[in-house]
Amino acid sequence: MSTALLDRPAAHAETERTVRRLSADRRRHAILVVVGLAVALVAVMAVRVLLGRYTVTIPDFVAILGGASIPGATFVVMEDKLPRAVLGALAGLAFGASGALFRRVLGNPLASPDILGISQGASAGAVAGMALFGLRGVAIIPAALIGSAVALGIVLAAAAGRHTGIVGQRFLIGGVAVAALATAVVTQLIARLPLTGAQEAAVWTVGSLSGASGQRIAWLSVALAVLLPAAAWLHTALRPAELGPELAVGLGARPVPTRAAALGVGSLLAAAATAVAGPLAFVALLATPVAAALGRGRPGIGAAALTGAVIVVAADIVASEALGTVDLPTGVVTGALGAPAMLWILLRSRKVA
Repeated sequence: MSTALLDRPAAHAETERTVRRLSADRRRHAILVVVGLAVALVAVMAVRVLLGRYTVTIPDFVAILGGASIPGATFVVMEDKLPRAVLGALAGLAFGASGALFRRVLGNPLASPDILGISQGASAGAVAGMALFGLRGVAIIPAALIGSAVALGIVLAAAAGRHTGIVGQRFLIGGVAVAALATAVVTQLIARLPLTGAQEAAVWTVGSLSGASGQRIAWLSVALAVLLPAAAWLHTALRPAELGPELAVGLGARPVPTRAAALGVGSLLAAAATAVAGPLAFVALLATPVAAALGRGRPGIGAAALTGAVIVVAADIVASEALGTVDLPTGVVTGALGAPAMLWILLRSRKVA
């Protein structure tokens, strides 16, 4: 027997050990990224609640949470700072997870619900509820969900092939067209509102956390408790589809219904966040690339969701504190961050191509 034949089992064993070591390193790094992002989220939430134009000491904050009534501080913390921080974190989780699902399904760096018409559809539904039925507060939520569902239905009808399922290029083009249509509908509906209602709708359609309340936080918390586990499962189930439809089917996966379900859950996540905070521009677009950079090119949905939460809370700090006594809508800041980031993604994609 030749020496080469004797060496094959040893070489095979060494290869297996190397693969296991690399896999363990990736898992360890992914866990560290998630833990680091969770710590960063807690840190930015603490800054949002404790610092700013009205500062609150940690002992006072703990006392307020325990039920103490401190003149001025209790109202500011419980009615403004804490609800905004919590709602921003929840909305960011939803947008980040939604962006991760859209990107994995469509395989395009620009695939996100705010580019493909889902957030705009939710906005159109919400503003229609305001203009036509006088809805306000949490009553807007069902209208926003209906609007996003209509937008997704139109895009899916345009993108689905008879034998190929969802076609990414057609989905992108259809999504951009639906986004433009929904924006036109919003503009027309706002013009029909009285001045005060038009101002409220205009601020809401940009994306703002100023309307944070216990009702909105509770509603979005329940939605995330249902949708995030489903999103995590679908994100993992879509992994074989990256190898190609034929190989994915050979491995026992069902890529076509799984991709459709992922788009549905991703749309619900974006619609739920939009319904309570407005369409915070580019959060879903930014979260996955940032998470990918932190995760060495392999972003998990947990990392993307936490990245979205950090972005929203940090943007709200800038929006509420950067201009002194002037409060900007949070969506203005996320839009200012997202526009150059979108151009950078486009330029980077062109260089890769």
